[in-house]
Amino acid sequence: MSVHDDLSSVQRCLDELSRTVTRLEQQLGSGGLEVRRVRTDADHLRESLALLRAAAAAPGAPRRPDLVSIPDTPYDGSLWTDSDDEGLGARDRRAP
Repeated sequence: MSVHDDLSSVQRCLDELSRTVTRLEQQLGSGGLEVRRVRTDADHLRESLALLRAAAAAPGAPRRPDLVSIPDTPYDGSLWTDSDDEGLGARDRRAP
């Protein structure tokens, strides 16, 4: 399946979820905390899907962030000559 097909499938599922939550609200009342939370969660899913659709439709949008390689070589020790060992205090003093 293509991304467009998958997004459309998710949209159909969210539409069905919204209809079902509406029926539950009618049966249970919309004032309860549990029903309000389910409605809010369903709305958040709808908003998230809209953002995902926009990101997928953006031309030239990167599919994943650029990876940054981190070398295995140790860092130059002179970078930390003016700092203390975190949590251990200064090198020339004892902890209380």
